[in-house]
Amino acid sequence: MSPDPSRGKQSRLGKGLSALIGEVEGVGLAPAPDEPRTTDAPSGNVPEFAVSDIRPNPAQPRRSFSEAELEELAASIKTRGVLQPILLRPDPDAPNQFQIVAGERRWRAAQRAGLTTIPAVVRDMDELQLLEVGIIENVQREDLNPIEEAEAYGALIKRFGRTQENLAESVGKSRAHIANTMRLLNLGESAREHLRQGRISAGHARAALGAPDPDPVVDMAVAKGLSVREVESLVKRLKDGGALDTVAKKVQQHDKDVDTEALESDLARVLGLKVDIRQGLKGGELRIKYGDLEQLDELCRRLTAKR
Repeated sequence: MSPDPSRGKQSRLGKGLSALIGEVEGVGLAPAPDEPRTTDAPSGNVPEFAVSDIRPNPAQPRRSFSEAELEELAASIKTRGVLQPILLRPDPDAPNQFQIVAGERRWRAAQRAGLTTIPAVVRDMDELQLLEVGIIENVQREDLNPIEEAEAYGALIKRFGRTQENLAESVGKSRAHIANTMRLLNLGESAREHLRQGRISAGHARAALGAPDPDPVVDMAVAKGLSVREVESLVKRLKDGGALDTVAKKVQQHDKDVDTEALESDLARVLGLKVDIRQGLKGGELRIKYGDLEQLDELCRRLTAKR
């Protein structure tokens, strides 16, 4: 049964998972990468549980798992085994079954590696602790994308009546970080998906939230590879009554830092052509404009000439 939020009881999980579950026979269970750096096998008598008796955490904040990372971890497990036990709780809806509290990636990789059992520690936990530990494990490992993190904080507040203040203490983050992250929940689903997929950063999203309608701004930022500064400028111009398409063009033309403009001037002087540098979230574009085929031919000659 979930604890009554009105009692004011706060879970102090911000110090790491080991603060909650302790040390088991010398095996540290504090947050760490899924496959520890040590090459030693786990010390102590850590029991093995059947992989088939284990289910994922239904409150797991993390929804996406990298296929490449799972394959890499599975290969490591085939060679060295599972070096760090996962954390389980008894499944409240299925006798002799267990739910994963921490270590779902290890469990998934163990299945790929062909293991039938996996080392694990079992702890009795209520729904609040289950959700909090899932959040803390991922937040401290930086495994969550910004939207997953925001949705996890929102679930703690909505389902368990937590405040931003005691939530910040529990997960070891500042109240400002909690508030800024949860602002992302004001985005529409299309904008959230861009954020989930890493097409924009949380900085882009927060800047877009200043617009009357943030989602088209996010779409424009993705389509044109706008920087956070350009999104901020775009939102400011929209508030002044500009149309999105027109404003976006003006932003990319004029809102460049001094270093970028200086580099454009240097390249234009050397090439004798107009140069346009556009910096986006992941890299950018260098555009060189020519007037006729003769200029293009000369540019190609310069680019392919041997030094």
